[in-house]
Amino acid sequence: MSDETYLSIIIDRIRVCKRYKPRFGQGGSGLSLAEFQTLYSSDIFYSWFGLDTPMIYAAHRAAGGITSVYRQIGIGCEELFRHVLMDQLGLSAEQVKWSYTVQRRDGSKRTLSLDARIALDDIVVVDRRNYINEWLQQAAMTIGV
Repeated sequence: MSDETYLSIIIDRIRVCKRYKPRFGQGGSGLSLAEFQTLYSSDIFYSWFGLDTPMIYAAHRAAGGITSVYRQIGIGCEELFRHVLMDQLGLSAEQVKWSYTVQRRDGSKRTLSLDARIALDDIVVVDRRNYINEWLQQAAMTIGV
């Protein structure tokens, strides 16, 4: 992949934030300004304090948008990392994925995943496999494993 393609992985994630709309406890895809004003102006407390104004909506959108930016940057970096591993080690998307399921105390299940996975046997380019193997051995010695 080219640098432009790598960059677009991150930028495309950040672009998601342009569409962010605050939910205000209503769930779904978020409220527009008009929907927000209808909701908040119908509440005497909120409207009495002037919390049904476009400025308040903009503040909520900015605050949630910033949180979304950080989340999307993290997701984009994770995706970028997997693509770099795929490109540099000749791995498929399926080979770099790794997740597992745990049971919660309430009995429900939750799937956890890591940024990526490298199985030495999946690396077909011998010098790359040897390099990763040496790195793993050095890392294991460093931490006393």
